[in-house]
Amino acid sequence: MAGPTKKPKNSEEAPVESGDESMSEDSDSGSYHGQQVVQATFEGRNPEGHDFHGIKLLLSQLFLGAEIDLGQMADMLIAQTGVGSVLKQSDLDSDEEDDAELVDQAEVYGITSVINLTSHKETPCVVEFYSILDQLIAKHASDEVQQGFKKILHGRNKLGFLINERFVNIPSKISAAMFNSLYDELQRIQKKDKSYAFDYLVFICKTSKPKGETDAEEQFSNDEEEVFRKAADVTFDFSVADQCDTGLEGRWLSADKQSIPFRRIMLINYSKLKDVIDEITILVQ
Repeated sequence: MAGPTKKPKNSEEAPVESGDESMSEDSDSGSYHGQQVVQATFEGRNPEGHDFHGIKLLLSQLFLGAEIDLGQMADMLIAQTGVGSVLKQSDLDSDEEDDAELVDQAEVYGITSVINLTSHKETPCVVEFYSILDQLIAKHASDEVQQGFKKILHGRNKLGFLINERFVNIPSKISAAMFNSLYDELQRIQKKDKSYAFDYLVFICKTSKPKGETDAEEQFSNDEEEVFRKAADVTFDFSVADQCDTGLEGRWLSADKQSIPFRRIMLINYSKLKDVIDEITILVQ
């Protein structure tokens, strides 16, 4: 018998650009001519056990080839009751219990959540996370930025790892609902667990720059994340051009293939989070 249907936390109808060749008129010829716009309704739901593989896949977009136990990190996000949402396609017109259960178990298109790094600092994947950060900071950040990161990461601050991942074709409009939901959840849990009253958030973004244009402005895979860059206390970026993630991030037009993929790592004072989310809400309307 099907279990009870979980009520969606938030929903949004948004156009999705599909790069599936099967939707192209000339798909039999193997040529790719662009992206089609398809209307779809998405909703945020509490992560559950059957979302494990989808969450792990999304996390792998950030940690390309890094030695970190993403399965353990996915389990932490699922076990964290009342904090964070996974993005799924909804079927709001269906009254059938079985259909509703299929929606619950549908593909995970995104996740917006936070991991309590301070409370889980002894957990192996968190230890690996800090180790990777230290390596990247030492290799890619300026001396001044290194000092800023070390002071915050290895001081007495309560830290969270903010995660905002989705597939590239999902529009940024959905991010406002996801972020606002997360902020409300954090406000509630802080009343019971003060370890979630973070001082700083670690945030990793996917960006790109046109090949051969060193002074060109970076483009964020998730448009709304540029607001976080403006609010960051310290930040640096590094190229991941030698690692392939196009399969995860979606099919690109030929012009896009000339872009070099980067990752940007930021530290953001938690006190700025509400203002950042308010700005994002206005930006994506």
